[in-house]
Amino acid sequence: MLFIIIINHISIYVFYMSDSIIINKPLLEVDQRLDSLVKKVELLTYVNPVNIEEAKKKFFDSKYLTDPVFDYPAIDFDKFNLHRKLFSLPLESIEDGKIRELYEDIVYSYSGLIQCIETIGEGRKFYYDSLHSFGTPTEQDVENAKFILHFDDDEESDLFFPKYSSIDAEEIFREYGKSYDFNFTIKQSKTMGAIAMVLNNTQTLMINTNHTFSDSEMNILTNHEIGLHMVTTMNGLLHPLKVFSHGFPNNEETQEGLAVFSEYMSGSLTMKRLKELAYRVIAVNSLAKGYSFSKTFRLLHNTYDLDRERAFYISVRAHRGGGLTKDYLYLSGLKKIYQRYQKGKNMNFLLTGKVSLDYETKIKYLIDNGYAVEPKHFPISFKKNSNANTRVDFILNNLK
Repeated sequence: MLFIIIINHISIYVFYMSDSIIINKPLLEVDQRLDSLVKKVELLTYVNPVNIEEAKKKFFDSKYLTDPVFDYPAIDFDKFNLHRKLFSLPLESIEDGKIRELYEDIVYSYSGLIQCIETIGEGRKFYYDSLHSFGTPTEQDVENAKFILHFDDDEESDLFFPKYSSIDAEEIFREYGKSYDFNFTIKQSKTMGAIAMVLNNTQTLMINTNHTFSDSEMNILTNHEIGLHMVTTMNGLLHPLKVFSHGFPNNEETQEGLAVFSEYMSGSLTMKRLKELAYRVIAVNSLAKGYSFSKTFRLLHNTYDLDRERAFYISVRAHRGGGLTKDYLYLSGLKKIYQRYQKGKNMNFLLTGKVSLDYETKIKYLIDNGYAVEPKHFPISFKKNSNANTRVDFILNNLK
């Protein structure tokens, strides 16, 4: 790393230089201050209930009639102060207008996420904040989900039989991780809505200790969580600008779409998994209609004949916090990424960090002008298309 100081008649400029990247001091300072402010703004850290299993038992005992009451982790930062500091960042000091616009968008995006965290557990108030940050399914999204659900399930197979404890799963994740040139932390948790997930800010893979994993799930999760989410986490850390690491606005749809596409390219995207994504859209759509938790559950369990365990956890994902709409983005994101792949478009820039398709032009601008670097790490699954499921291909080709 090298710092060069240039003095002219009015100003002092400090440039950060590393591998031919030159960034002036005002931009570097804004980026570093922003990074320090948003390190704890990881919504999934706070929105996952800590009493899921206890709440599930009570809900089942009530014959699915009494909505569960969820408890959430304490928030360990000053929300008001964080808002104030975000909007006090001297964005006007960034001379490049295109980059300044990007940072303005990022500030507003993180302000929305902080607002979400502030209102966790406050019912529809949280839902409206979630709506602002993640949107809600369109009619076409719902129709795509229903289209998928018209197809028959996978044939019964040992592939779907639960057999790995969370300790076994951790060993499989560690072994798979050796294929990549980076290190990450693995932790076990009893308070997760997902069965596994990556915490970007700490480069940690979290595993649900309450779950027993099948071969199919391990194939999915290794390619989804490590093969994509951890890959973009590690690529994001390579840039002198931390914006690639803490996340562009609207990156969830792109990142989840890429992660499911990684499943597809690895050959692990089954009909069961595709239907799970469709059920999530149905659950979020029921949330948008104002359905209670129990009504969403009964819709999945009774109308769509989903077993009660899966119906419960999908309902939890949609209703946690008071109504988290994020889950519909997996299917819409997959559709966009798959269609891009079918058109033969380059997707390397989408692997540079926690970025979004919406910012394709700006990402390329940052790389072309020396503010960012090309990705170093790539999903193993992207190197070859191992998908052999013609039914999955047919469905993906016919999503509108």
